[in-house]
Amino acid sequence: MLPLIASGLFLAAICLLVLGVNLWVLLDHFLKIDVPPSIPQRTRFRILHYAFHLTVTWGNILEKLRICSMPKFFQFLQDAMAIKRNYKVVVTDLYFEEVPVRLFQPKATSSSPRRGIIFLHGGGGMFGSLDSYHTLCCFLARETDSVLLAVGYRKLPEHPHPVGLQDCLCASIHFLKSLKTYGVDPSRVVICGESIGGSAAASILQILLGRLDLPKIRAQVLIYPILQAINFQLPSHLQNQNVPFLTRDLMITCILNYFSIDPSWKDVILTGSYIPQDTWMKYRKWLGSDNIPQRFGNKIQQPEFPGPFNKSAYPELKDFLDIKISPLVADNEVIAQLPEALLVSIHWDVLRDDILLYKKRLEDQGVPVTWYHVEDGFHGCLLLFDKKIFSFPCCWNIINAVVSFTKEI
Repeated sequence: MLPLIASGLFLAAICLLVLGVNLWVLLDHFLKIDVPPSIPQRTRFRILHYAFHLTVTWGNILEKLRICSMPKFFQFLQDAMAIKRNYKVVVTDLYFEEVPVRLFQPKATSSSPRRGIIFLHGGGGMFGSLDSYHTLCCFLARETDSVLLAVGYRKLPEHPHPVGLQDCLCASIHFLKSLKTYGVDPSRVVICGESIGGSAAASILQILLGRLDLPKIRAQVLIYPILQAINFQLPSHLQNQNVPFLTRDLMITCILNYFSIDPSWKDVILTGSYIPQDTWMKYRKWLGSDNIPQRFGNKIQQPEFPGPFNKSAYPELKDFLDIKISPLVADNEVIAQLPEALLVSIHWDVLRDDILLYKKRLEDQGVPVTWYHVEDGFHGCLLLFDKKIFSFPCCWNIINAVVSFTKEI
């Protein structure tokens, strides 16, 4: 009898825990989350974010119970729900220098070499995989008639920075050396990155500028990328800090984990208090809020930036000033050598102003820029383009812009 009672109490406790977590996530969503006014299908948007928030919350619970890390739990569910559609594309899984990659080649024959695309997915260094981006890559390869290489770089929790960037760089170099093997025209290679993948793409372009033994990358496609980890007081960071799916809290959590930084430095990072004044004077002309067009200006009072200098923080956080982490602050001579770009920004995104600042830097140095700004989108929307009831107009608008730009290369 006692074992039955104990089992019943345990089951009741589990049910209460599940109910409590679900109710807490629901309450947190309605109290803290801002749904952009221009987002269509607002109820679907809320349901989608609730499911995302719930998954992350359960992942955190499992991590504290030492059952499974949050990123692993999220990746498992994401891959389990991924639907692999094949748009008449030959798909091949390979390893480039021990880095898993997936090659997408249109089945239709071609009388001449095709363009090539190096695709680096997003996910904050924690989420995303070759499987979850499979259908998107298939679609891009077919619609642009390109050979597309997707890089399955290693992620958290086992692999913090710079492992992911090194994997992307290694796979990109291998692909560039093997273009003829895959029927790719060396003069028509595009590097495309989404979110943190956009950061890696921008960094790789700068790293490879001096490589005379490799074909030059013809164009860059950066989709709502993170391009600097220095000024987190830009208007978009303040305006959109509670907008899904990349809230300011989630962004800083990803940054702390990705760079293996103690959470106690969070406020110092947000206020920029680790930045010496003379260093900020150098970067202000590129990263200051006064570089943001007036129509994107913040109605909230701009805080003083950087905050009072914290000498002890500088050794811990100075790597944020490195151009491999913040490619936006590379010297003019480097920026001027970069290829033409398609930059995709989302109005309701904490990273919006990174793109606006990068756009200005490129244009100031004479680099051609095609800017596609989305008023009714949200960070991460690209991945939902084929998710039927959870696909939004912005998803198709962005992918069509990418296809249109790429086909012109």
